[in-house]
Amino acid sequence: MDRRLKIGVFGAFRGMSMIKVLARHPQAELTAICDKSRELLDGCAKESVLHGQKIALYESFDEFLAHDLDAVVLANYANEHAPFAIRVLESGRHALSEVLPVETLSQAVALVEAVERSGKVYAYAENYCYFPATMEMKKLYRSGRLGEFLHGEGEYVHDCESIWPSITYGEKDHWRNRLYSTYYCTHSLGPLLHITGNRPARVTGYETPNVPNMAKYGFRGGTSGMIVMQMDNKAVVKSLHGYLKREPSSIWYALYGTKGMVETDRWDGGIERLHLYEEGSASSDVASSYKPKPAVDSALARETAGHGGSDFYPVHFFLKKILGEAGGEESIDVYQALDMSVPGILAYKSILDGNKPYDMPDFRNAADRDAWRDDTFCTNPRIAGGQLADQCSFGVPVISDEVYAEVRKKWEGRDRR
Repeated sequence: MDRRLKIGVFGAFRGMSMIKVLARHPQAELTAICDKSRELLDGCAKESVLHGQKIALYESFDEFLAHDLDAVVLANYANEHAPFAIRVLESGRHALSEVLPVETLSQAVALVEAVERSGKVYAYAENYCYFPATMEMKKLYRSGRLGEFLHGEGEYVHDCESIWPSITYGEKDHWRNRLYSTYYCTHSLGPLLHITGNRPARVTGYETPNVPNMAKYGFRGGTSGMIVMQMDNKAVVKSLHGYLKREPSSIWYALYGTKGMVETDRWDGGIERLHLYEEGSASSDVASSYKPKPAVDSALARETAGHGGSDFYPVHFFLKKILGEAGGEESIDVYQALDMSVPGILAYKSILDGNKPYDMPDFRNAADRDAWRDDTFCTNPRIAGGQLADQCSFGVPVISDEVYAEVRKKWEGRDRR
């Protein structure tokens, strides 16, 4: 019988997508879930009954980590993954981290070195790399049909005004309310790096001011962030993300090569449809539009297809990586995770420094690590120390406690069905 890995999930809100995959994956045994919310844990208990499983539920991370586990999925708050990933690795377990991997460059150094010391698998769950469209873009590019990479664009625009109470709970210091404009960058940037295998060499950032429609719900950062990068092969990449006004939300990628280009649809087909142009013969060029097939054709992949069909894959490829099986090579390692995320940190440094370009460190190299080992620059006063940054270069809005109290009321009065 194939080995089944004993997996625990930390964070039951975002983690529910992973829980649904793990509960049914033939190579996983979901054994424990940890969350500070009793309500969410009760929901997990109901989910486990549906699948005929007995799962240990914990409110304490220390008790959870003492459980018999081979690996842990980290689906807690996005800015808190690194410290918990390090603890998991140091305990001798494999770690799958949700978005984002680190909050500071100091954490990036600590995380890389923890992975290397442990010898365990660290994987980054940037699920947008695994849309059928982005996987097809990778296949096309790696086949050579598009030629050498020249220019890429990624876009993740999601107007979160209507859902802000349900994802921040009226907490003044919730990580989302402290978010700066370029931090949450791997949905837009990550797939382009995964497709091409290139990494950023130089980073520049830009942002737009905070706008009233978000400030009225307690958000204090810039409305959108744009990162412009020169890549290690001299290509140029633009990454745009934020809370700009549009519906439906925009998840869009474009890649230009020396022989052609490919992009996802902006409107009618969205992330499900690709438009491909290939330079043809002297008499005719070739253009086409189609919906790519999923990378893995299985009932489980189809039935746990959250986020446009992408949520199955980070867990699936993580398990394959641990077991040394085919598919594990698609798992995103710690070095590429940092290549995807650190540009967001450097871009905000750039913004606050008059849009000055910053050279991108390569955390594979010890000398590059040493230059950033003590850098705690961020907007989180709990860890920034003397390197605390303002949340917006155009001025941070003053938001009263009454605003957060009103948002809290909206959250408490939500429909819980």
